[in-house]
Amino acid sequence: MGPLARPLVIAALAVQASLPAPLQVFHRARALAPGEAVLVDVKSRDVIDEVQAEWMGGRITFFAVGDNTWQGVAPIDLAAKPGTYTMVISARTPNGTRPTRYPLTIASRTFPTRTLRVEDKFAEPPRSALARIERESKTVEAIFARRASARMWNEAFVAPVPGVATSSFGRRTIVNGEPRAPHSGMDFQAEPGTPVAAPNRGTVVLVADQYFAGRVVIIDHGARVFSYLAHLSAIDVETGDVVERGQRIALSGATGRVTGPHLHWTLRIGAARVDPLSMVYVTRAR
Repeated sequence: MGPLARPLVIAALAVQASLPAPLQVFHRARALAPGEAVLVDVKSRDVIDEVQAEWMGGRITFFAVGDNTWQGVAPIDLAAKPGTYTMVISARTPNGTRPTRYPLTIASRTFPTRTLRVEDKFAEPPRSALARIERESKTVEAIFARRASARMWNEAFVAPVPGVATSSFGRRTIVNGEPRAPHSGMDFQAEPGTPVAAPNRGTVVLVADQYFAGRVVIIDHGARVFSYLAHLSAIDVETGDVVERGQRIALSGATGRVTGPHLHWTLRIGAARVDPLSMVYVTRAR
């Protein structure tokens, strides 16, 4: 070994020691299939200052949950195609940024279909309501498209009513031979006047009476997670209120275009439509 070799080896070891530690990535999901929420943990031996991730054309919002551990919810949209998708994760540490690729294979999923025949006047809304319907749709989608705010929950999500949930998420209805958009929420059996609880802590960002959904409340839980509760008979909160998990916010009913009383709960993670009960599952204590 020449006289210059030893300093070079020492310098190389010093550079190697200053590199960010490898990331450990884990996930929890009820299933890896369309319409599911996936809880992702990112850990490192180094202190983590920030975590970002790209997933299925969108960005996951991560938040610190413990020593050198960050967590985010990766949605698999209702319309996602089966295949292997790679989550590209970057964690910033005092020693630099460590990128990691984390592949997940999404299975195929078949949702039920029902066929209905009704009088034409019940199949389509009247022309006089079209402008209202479009305005209400744009208002709701603008809320779901908001930039991520800080996560507001620290506990698991809970169902808003004690009633039995149907298997209606993702169901497609064909009315008079015309396919309709798949059902992007979950319906719960609930007699009129049943107390409706906030599924988790958050800020009320919309209280409205809409053509299809009747009286509604939207809660922003932070981290781009939103709850949309519909067909309410009475509402106990106002826009801007901060609500706690399990707090009564309304009473169930049959307002809007419904065939009977029930509670509808849509959960959105950014633009992705996921089964609300998958969020209940992944956020439960492990």
